[in-house]
Amino acid sequence: MSDIKKVVLAYSGGLDTSVIVRWLQETYNCEVVTFTADLGQGEEVEPARAKAKALGVKEIYIDDLREEFVRDFVFPMFRANTVYEGEYLLGTSIARPLISKRLIEIANETGADAISHGATGKGNDQVRFELGAYALKPGVEIIAPWREWDLTSRESLMAYCEKHDIAVDYAKNKKKSPYSMDANLLHISYESGILEDPWVEAEEEMWRWTVSPEAAPDEARYLELSYEKGDIVAIDGEAMSPATVLAKLNQIGGEHGVGRLDIVENRYVGMKARGCYETPGGSIMLKAHRAIESITLDREAAHLKDEMMPRYAKMIYNGFWWSEERKMLQQSIDYSQRYVNGEVRIKLYKGNISVVGRRSNDSLFDENIATMEDDAGSYNQQDAEGFIKLNALRMRIAASKGRNLLED
Repeated sequence: MSDIKKVVLAYSGGLDTSVIVRWLQETYNCEVVTFTADLGQGEEVEPARAKAKALGVKEIYIDDLREEFVRDFVFPMFRANTVYEGEYLLGTSIARPLISKRLIEIANETGADAISHGATGKGNDQVRFELGAYALKPGVEIIAPWREWDLTSRESLMAYCEKHDIAVDYAKNKKKSPYSMDANLLHISYESGILEDPWVEAEEEMWRWTVSPEAAPDEARYLELSYEKGDIVAIDGEAMSPATVLAKLNQIGGEHGVGRLDIVENRYVGMKARGCYETPGGSIMLKAHRAIESITLDREAAHLKDEMMPRYAKMIYNGFWWSEERKMLQQSIDYSQRYVNGEVRIKLYKGNISVVGRRSNDSLFDENIATMEDDAGSYNQQDAEGFIKLNALRMRIAASKGRNLLED
């Protein structure tokens, strides 16, 4: 890669990426363009500009991508009720394709020869960033410093900062952060530290977005969520943009202790890893979306969606958002949402999310048929006899031929 003259770096302004800026400048003798994405992580992103300038960076991109993130990535994913390995709501995974997209756009705008990121060689993010980049620009050069340099610990990064006079917040307090964290509008994640022992309970002080269920209010909170084509468009009758919806649900959900998760997941690179997550808004969205679908989706369409979902979740987790197969599934999912309109009433109480009401002008729920009272002839119960016998026919034939299903 000796011909590389300019590199676009996904830059947070933290310890790792600040070291990477100087390392790229020295190792490749190249110009570095920094890109910092505001995905709703709840921290100031503007200080990254001053840090980049101090490192000699001349082209600095700081982009507010909150609305695009929720509208074009989070909402489409939640239309599928997407959950990885039964629990994880993919808060980190779904942010990576947008960052990859913007890295490539900036590389094209600035005439850069390569892109770079701060993901380690042990994690999923390296795969997600790079699969996305290759899908959008097949010939792009990618520099992953954690796979190249000999800096193998936080201590070695600190020593590098001192040697090269790099000012980072981490250096000021001389204190090691107990967790590796990632945040955006959908979630905040925690890894490393004491969490590397899957038997040790996470400290209460670790959680930032949610109160513990024990400390949540004694009075329940009700919410009414309005849906159009599978997406929430209003809360309690107030119309909101996608990013505003998620931010509001995070706030309310966090106040009532919902959305905490402690799991051991299977990374794409092959290892198991423990992660703790706070996804209050996403947890509410998942519960409510399934509720509105329960009255608006045809049975077989709903069941088919449930069969497709694990495959779809795996695609996102493994970094295949920008793939033909994901786009094919997305078209099917979005088609299913044409009549997913209406309102869902949610009750939040001490870490629990309960659906207490759902209604829709497109509802397939027919009270005249479902009633346990007199249905005035809407449903002929005698039809059930033939239905049952036809479904039992193959089993009756097998039994008549001497096949004993009680045998092992």
